Amino acid sequence: MSQIALLTREPVVNKKRVITANRLIAHGPNVGTVVDALNELVADWPTQRTVFVSLARLVPTPELMNWVAPPNAMVEIPAQALAHPQTLQLLPQLREAGISTCLTWFSPGAALPPDADWRFVLMDARKHATPAGAPGIGLAWGLQGLDAFQNAVRSGYDGASGWFFLDTAPAPKALAPGHAQIVRLLNLVRKNADMRELEAILKQDVALSYKLLRYINSAGFGLMCEIQSFRHAVSILGYSNLSKWLSLLLVTASRDPDAPAMMQTSIARGRFMEQIGASFFDKSELDNLFITGAFSLLPTLLGTSMQSVLDEMHLPESVTDALLHDEGEFAPFLRLARMCESFDSAALAAQAETLQLKPSQINKALVGALAFADSLQA
Repeated sequence: MSQIALLTREPVVNKKRVITANRLIAHGPNVGTVVDALNELVADWPTQRTVFVSLARLVPTPELMNWVAPPNAMVEIPAQALAHPQTLQLLPQLREAGISTCLTWFSPGAALPPDADWRFVLMDARKHATPAGAPGIGLAWGLQGLDAFQNAVRSGYDGASGWFFLDTAPAPKALAPGHAQIVRLLNLVRKNADMRELEAILKQDVALSYKLLRYINSAGFGLMCEIQSFRHAVSILGYSNLSKWLSLLLVTASRDPDAPAMMQTSIARGRFMEQIGASFFDKSELDNLFITGAFSLLPTLLGTSMQSVLDEMHLPESVTDALLHDEGEFAPFLRLARMCESFDSAALAAQAETLQLKPSQINKALVGALAFADSLQA
């Protein structure tokens, strides 16, 4: 396990907390191993946004040029590595290949190569309150909570990388009417209710109907024909397959400024669990795996408690056990999805080994889930 690179991820957001890029951290024993892992992901690579690629604790060397980098890839270069001759040798090769670079862990006053062109500069905001002296667009890292992000923006940072928006839990409140309506629709679908009942709810919210059909017709669903109406969707997909897409509606219903980043995280978790669980569970359970991951951030997204949300739904025990108690057959896969959002590659590797998963399976599911989530928010 230790000789194969594993990827983890975090989002990059702008001043308005909208995701503008994704950051992949490649944890491997050497650059060659990382290159091998990255080259295996060409077909699944997320293309909607820029992807920052970090080599974690490795020194970037010219061996990285063996990677067939996608057009939207950006390589991170740690400021400390600029003292290494092989990193200095790599920089002009990246520039000649048209691969953008991001300077990371920059400190004001650090000596920089005169001909380097840094598109972004990632700085530890816990050490540097402002991005003063940054030779590119300053991004904060190491923030904890929304207040820290807002302070960083006021201090001159143009955005941030990390999970700060998950640190602040809102005070629980009742489910909003719009959210309750989606929950009602989801419950009716799960009960195979009469079509007229379902259409009556959808007719009350044209935007809801439009969004649902947009999701169903997205590339991620892979249908061979365009779905024209909810009745058409039921006839093509059946009731059971609609639960996943109604769950997407609930996840994306929040109007909170942090919602886009949380939505992407929720959808990516769901897709990751669905993909990684395909070799463990019957096909009929995959939508429930997706729902488990997608609903894991509902309390933060909807401003209510998990118990309150689930009390309104009729979900399988495997889903509720994982979400409420971190127990049951889906729980290890939800833990794995969360570990992909951590810098702790050792914990991720241990969990993967427990589930007898290869790093290549996890990497493929991770970038595929990110591509899927990005495509729905494009």
